[in-house]
Amino acid sequence: MRLTAICLSAALLAAPLALAAQTTNSSPSQTDLQVPAPANRALPTHIYPKKVVKPLKPFSALAFSGGISAEGVNLQAATNVNRYLNLRAIGNVFNYTVSNVDVSGFTVNGKLNLATMATSLDYYPFPNHGLRLSPGVQFYNQNSVTANVQVAGGTKLTLNDVNYYASTANPITGTGSVGLNTQNPAFTGTIGWGNMIPRKGEHWSFPFEIGVAVVGSPNVNVALTSGLACNAQGQNCVNVATDPTVNANLQAQIAKYKSDLDPLKVYPIFSFGVSYSFKIR
Repeated sequence: MRLTAICLSAALLAAPLALAAQTTNSSPSQTDLQVPAPANRALPTHIYPKKVVKPLKPFSALAFSGGISAEGVNLQAATNVNRYLNLRAIGNVFNYTVSNVDVSGFTVNGKLNLATMATSLDYYPFPNHGLRLSPGVQFYNQNSVTANVQVAGGTKLTLNDVNYYASTANPITGTGSVGLNTQNPAFTGTIGWGNMIPRKGEHWSFPFEIGVAVVGSPNVNVALTSGLACNAQGQNCVNVATDPTVNANLQAQIAKYKSDLDPLKVYPIFSFGVSYSFKIR
């Protein structure tokens, strides 16, 4: 009986301690608490939309360019045909005077005249980038050199490897010309970078191109109009305008000039400039 009472008293004393321990273990820790996700942040009251560039309508833009080229001052104008194509007009002009240039014994005083006009179809395989391929036609070509030639008295003149000496009393004079326009109109082909009418809506561009124009073999003419050609001793002088031997040697020398200049039948094209474009409708 007494043992039963002692056990019952111990159980009553242990119950509050067990209840306290259970309460302590069941209370949630800070890490066990579930923190509700924060509410979404409020959207800005305004949004900056991405700029959308509308495709250009055919022939709705125009561009002008100025720069330099292998033929002098370069001027261009272009308009858009579609997303991949531009139509372009090109002009070049340059004049330069040369004096007292020695060529095979000739003293040359002349003028270099460069003047061309062409049109080109520019194809952009990647419209948003600047690479282009441009077939075209050069329909106006006045590239040439004109000159007056002289051989001072006592000066050696070599024609077809034959040496002559101009008479001191009657020096040799004549005329000469070189034409770089045998094939007119001429085909042109270039590759370049830079769209004169940018497809992303810009106004400024810096077009560059390199290529060739197939202008034909240069046309070379030299005529000796007056004067006497003599041997080294100043004897056996003949009239350069009428002597058949002198003229035969002159024609052979002209053929050599043509051969030396023949690479120019494929005339180089090179240009670089600054362009500005704007919409016209």
